[in-house]
Amino acid sequence: MTRTIRISQPRVVLDDPHACTDSGDVLAVFGAVFDTLVRREPSGDYGPGLATAWTVSDDARRFTFTLREGVRFHDGEPCDAQAVRFCLERMARPDMGATLGAPGVYAQYLTGMQVETHGAHGLTVTLAEPIADLFDILAYGHVVSPKAIAGAGDDLARRAVGTGPYRLERYVPGETIELRAHGSHFDGPPAADRLVWTRGATAAERLDALRRGEADIANGLDPTAVQALPDEPGLAFVAYTAPTAIICMLNASRGPGRSAALRRALNLAVDREALIERVLGGAGVPLHGFVSPAHFGADPGAPPYQKDRREAARLLAEAGFGDGLTLEVYCPTRLPDEAQALVAQIEAQLADLGIRFEVHLEPDRTHYANQVRLKNIHDLCVFDSSPMSVFRVLHEKIDSRVRGSWWEGYANPRVEALLDEARRTVDRARREALFQQCYRLLQEDPPWIYLYCHRRTLGFRGADPAWTMRADGVLDMRRLPTLARDARP
Repeated sequence: MTRTIRISQPRVVLDDPHACTDSGDVLAVFGAVFDTLVRREPSGDYGPGLATAWTVSDDARRFTFTLREGVRFHDGEPCDAQAVRFCLERMARPDMGATLGAPGVYAQYLTGMQVETHGAHGLTVTLAEPIADLFDILAYGHVVSPKAIAGAGDDLARRAVGTGPYRLERYVPGETIELRAHGSHFDGPPAADRLVWTRGATAAERLDALRRGEADIANGLDPTAVQALPDEPGLAFVAYTAPTAIICMLNASRGPGRSAALRRALNLAVDREALIERVLGGAGVPLHGFVSPAHFGADPGAPPYQKDRREAARLLAEAGFGDGLTLEVYCPTRLPDEAQALVAQIEAQLADLGIRFEVHLEPDRTHYANQVRLKNIHDLCVFDSSPMSVFRVLHEKIDSRVRGSWWEGYANPRVEALLDEARRTVDRARREALFQQCYRLLQEDPPWIYLYCHRRTLGFRGADPAWTMRADGVLDMRRLPTLARDARP
């Protein structure tokens, strides 16, 4: 009997495999279809993928990989060093790696690299600048059949030819994706003969599909609705913290946000726990730094922000705003979906300090992202900072010398000096310590208002008390929970 696992999730789409995406829905599918040179382990470190071994030069510029032998793409073509080179060079194109409003995401790291092949199974990547955290990028560098790319044109489905344990069988954009197990894979037999993703537009629809047996796994469930369920044998639910940081970016290049005292005052004035309760119904964890607690380099020993209205008032006066001020807020209507309610609650919390908001709503999320990239955010904007990489967040959002897509005028020479040192520090423990120093400095002198991370809930038909979601919040189709044995043919 063919075992089919059905997954209900909010989005059912394919992107270009070399486009930069932090969408867990897309990455779950890609993780089943494609392999990468290295891949993120449950611990958060990186382990072998298509590469079985590697060395890194002392200056963190030269990475040499040994590739697995005998691996073929789903179209029968060999997956060799030339194919990997093709994919890396395609990722590095300035027109690739496009995410909302920001083309060439990977190009900013890979431009100027040299890729040499050594026979069929050896590969050396030499970077123009040191990047000790290159694996943060390579873990999303999906290796695709060059032949498929050449013949696909604009057809995203025809580009989905990898070496993963499943091959694409059917794709109806926005509705369903069907994969079928493909031959043998170096990880061993996959968990199912077929994987079928269907779209559940709302959390209620996804939960209903799970309860009716139409889905074996449902992601993005409403924690409050799950808690209200009667006991239903055969269903299990796992709560996890999404690593995306919900923040208010402050315009540090002009206006009130230039003042470090004001930025710190706002962080001391907000009540994160109250925001989580009133905006998310309790489904969140407070954010006390520029990245989530799950990020490599977050400092678990750093003291959390404590609400301190007296100190906030003192700092506002120091910044010249003792009598209050009006802040212009740029606010999207989605991503994060609760942005409008969040802004209203923050304004209510700051009212007794004399702070008022003038809100500019933007319903077009792509236009919103473009305006953020162009630094047109008024005094502050609501944002979701998603890369599961401290290095990338520092490079793209904090480093004033780079002035990246999401940088909004902040500068901190001490952080930048630590980032320079981390870039060329190959030793992982030493690099983590450097990032933890950055974390503490960015608590003392915050560029943004740190708010929270969402708590998400995944449900499945089965029982597996020990199973946990991967640290990046992506459902790993190669490490699924133990499901009930009544999966349909």
